[in-house]
Amino acid sequence: MRYRRRMGSIQYGGSDAPIHIEDRALAHLKVVIATKLRRQESFTLSWKHADGDTVGRSTIWVHPSIPLRFVFDDPDAASLNAQWIERLMHSANSTGGISLVDEVLEVQS
Repeated sequence: MRYRRRMGSIQYGGSDAPIHIEDRALAHLKVVIATKLRRQESFTLSWKHADGDTVGRSTIWVHPSIPLRFVFDDPDAASLNAQWIERLMHSANSTGGISLVDEVLEVQS
């Protein structure tokens, strides 16, 4: 049986082109983005394009007044990694804005 990666998306502003992000990463981004917007903070969000999309990377300006929708492929919520959220929040608070960094799993010894 082959594992199928679940791809979610962000629909931002009036754009017809969704931003494709793997479901697990999107669940973590949603926490950080919601936290920033709840505080009425604007920021940039940068990511590498998903497989199948045009090669490259993009950045958007996220502002509380612009409509935003998170769409998940998986109907069940992902378990969250507090360390990954912390890393994303740290990047969100930097001058470069949120960079979608890979999840770091804690190694058990």
